[in-house]
Amino acid sequence: MSKPKPCPICKKPRSEEFAPFCSARCRDRDLAQWFNDGYAVPGRPASPDEIAGED
Repeated sequence: MSKPKPCPICKKPRSEEFAPFCSARCRDRDLAQWFNDGYAVPGRPASPDEIAGED
């Protein structure tokens, strides 16, 4: 059996309640990263015309 993966934020052992994180604090830090553009999905940059066409 493999060793359980640690929390992706602080590397402490995961908690069942907050999986895959160890605590609410790490879960919230991860969410803040998404809101503040700390993470990005790879892809080509969008042109201004494509962005304007989304409305």
